[in-house]
Amino acid sequence: MSSTGIAGFTLGGGSGWAERKFGLACDNLVSVDLVTAAGQQITASQAEHPELFWALHGGGGNFGVATALEYQLHPLGPTVLAGLLLWPGSAGRDVARAYRDLARDAARELGSGLVFLTAPPEEFVPGYLQGTTVAGIALLWAGDAAEGQDAIKPFLELQPAVNVVGPMAYTAFQQMIAAPPGRRNYWSADYHDDFNDDALDVFTRYGSERKSPYSQQILLPWGGAIADLGESDTPMANRSVRWITHPFAVWDDTAGDDANIAWAQAFRRDIAKHTTGGIYLNFIGDEGQDRIRAAYGPANYARLASIKTDYDPDNVFRGNQNIQPAALPSARQ
Repeated sequence: MSSTGIAGFTLGGGSGWAERKFGLACDNLVSVDLVTAAGQQITASQAEHPELFWALHGGGGNFGVATALEYQLHPLGPTVLAGLLLWPGSAGRDVARAYRDLARDAARELGSGLVFLTAPPEEFVPGYLQGTTVAGIALLWAGDAAEGQDAIKPFLELQPAVNVVGPMAYTAFQQMIAAPPGRRNYWSADYHDDFNDDALDVFTRYGSERKSPYSQQILLPWGGAIADLGESDTPMANRSVRWITHPFAVWDDTAGDDANIAWAQAFRRDIAKHTTGGIYLNFIGDEGQDRIRAAYGPANYARLASIKTDYDPDNVFRGNQNIQPAALPSARQ
């Protein structure tokens, strides 16, 4: 999302449209300057504080205040082949099945997502679709544009009612389905090794039953460069998962709190039999310690807790997806 801060995004993992080609943002870290709980200014890299550097690849803001991040860069843009395809909500089930089959085995250069949303009142959207639930596919080709045109043809053959895929600024693509600031939010997510027809039916049903016109129901494919790293190469376990579901509830005021939160939670309950139990923490809010531990797995969490003890033994940095120092009594339970 275009409004996301780069430090929290990266330290929490950094899932983006080009991740299947270039990996997560944290996978491309070269070094991080940060201020520790004790007020020390240090640099973490492969050569300096390597254990801390490992922890910063998905361990979030648990270890200090990041003041500078150095990245390995890759050529991309500024103009890319990208955009959005839309279909009426009535076609959502068929579009979802076709999308799953196409995206599952797509080239690494293809970043994509399936999203159910309310069609905006924009010029590129026909009047009969504006304000209605639509099924959308977001596409970005992180490679040669000519090759990308061939790669996206199967998606275009699904005859979308709206096709705004073409050369555009990467920054413009980032803002195409971004929610404006100032509204209330409740996010959650789950990992999936497979996404069969039953799972798609649950996903589609909840996509059509959103409680707010601002909410989105999102399915993202993983794989590619994300899966190139092993379970212990970074704190983030579950690198081999193939899909993420992301119920993204957004609404106007407190009167909508119960209905919108209940929608996201009910989807998680109904999709649970298709999940792995793991999770990408940047996609959720405060869902408790069990979810945090599930994101890292037992071995990685224990290693993170030990590093936390070294750099923040009093758990000063706890307003986050908190990794508790190993020395805390509650961390031993």
